[in-house]
Amino acid sequence: MHRRTLTTATATVAVTIFALTACSGGGGNTSDALTSTGDITIWYSNNEQEVAWGKAMVEAWNADHPDEQIKGQEIPAGKSSEEVIGAAITAGTAPCLVFNTAPSAVGQFQKQGGLVDLTTFDDGASYIEERSGEAADQYSSPEGGYFQMPWKSNPVMIFYNKDMFAAAGLDPENPALSTYDDFLATSRTLVQSGAAPFAIHPAPTSEFFQAQFDFMPLYAAETGGTGLVEDGEATFADEEGVDVATFWKTIYDEGLAGKEQIQGDAFASGQSAMAIVGPWAVAVYGEDVNWGAVPVPTQDGTPAEETYTFSDAKNVGLYSACENQATAWEVLKFATSEEQDGQLLELTGQMPMRSDLPETFADYFEANPAYTTFGDQAGRTIEVPAGPNTVEMLQDFRDAYTKAVISGDGDLEDALNDAAEKVNALASEG
Repeated sequence: MHRRTLTTATATVAVTIFALTACSGGGGNTSDALTSTGDITIWYSNNEQEVAWGKAMVEAWNADHPDEQIKGQEIPAGKSSEEVIGAAITAGTAPCLVFNTAPSAVGQFQKQGGLVDLTTFDDGASYIEERSGEAADQYSSPEGGYFQMPWKSNPVMIFYNKDMFAAAGLDPENPALSTYDDFLATSRTLVQSGAAPFAIHPAPTSEFFQAQFDFMPLYAAETGGTGLVEDGEATFADEEGVDVATFWKTIYDEGLAGKEQIQGDAFASGQSAMAIVGPWAVAVYGEDVNWGAVPVPTQDGTPAEETYTFSDAKNVGLYSACENQATAWEVLKFATSEEQDGQLLELTGQMPMRSDLPETFADYFEANPAYTTFGDQAGRTIEVPAGPNTVEMLQDFRDAYTKAVISGDGDLEDALNDAAEKVNALASEG
């Protein structure tokens, strides 16, 4: 099955990137840059754990490559990293590598001429596919080629508050959450008992990226790994999509989730008993919430070892403004080597996109059992649709979902069908 997926950004990204694209001058890499070596600049994410990994990786490379030094820095501040990168592409000032490239933005960056196709390097395709296995396919561009290196994922699951479950008279060690019926029954008990104001509280706002924390994980699970767009056609208006949307509509209709945005983290603040989040949350919630984690529910209860979810991935782009692309490619392989992936896992708890993840880092998962289920889940994820219109497609879906599911206005099936028509039109433009 051909699978594709989603990632986080901000609602302003759509307008900003499209505007930047309109005034960009193409770009692309020259043959001289492709074979040139020398010093390069890279950007990495500004969260504490990834900064620590980035600095250590740069130090390790620089120690052995005096003539090809890396200057590493945090991605510059802005409304979003996608906006900052898009502006840098337009200005011709993008660094060689960005270790924080959202799959939802890759199609637009490619359209701007800002990214290098990694298959241009002799070992480009083979390296990516050997490291990531079948998952690499969903990060290829629609016309072929890899304009992003699959790097790390945060496969989302259901986190639940064990203390709230116990207060509601529910089994905190074996919660009934695997089927829609069980999940709804458990949610009703949590709210009706007064154990929690809401059973779960996904963001009820209409930004395009919010679907990755409600509809997309459950749709991936219900379909065995289908993305919102497959082979250029929207999928989500099918029977499974209606079932997933109906499940969420029931959650909202019964007041089991709120229709108003909560400031801050609803799960951490005790406003909800459950949340859909990835392994980054282990460190965040670890000492403050007595939590457990289970796969997202399906209609009939798919076994955990077969359940798919959304990846919440961030990847690495090699940008065409780079003058020493041969060095950048070698650095990219070094940074995604088994040794560096192990360091990334150790320092951040995020899952390197390797086909053999649980086996390769068996010692880590044995020593850190809280991450074991995420390591297993990382092998079954879906991504956002590929192509230059990703953000617009996701926004069309989210607009329909917000109105029909969260607000409960209009016919749900009609809303999904109308959104599918819009998405199909956008997909055909790619």
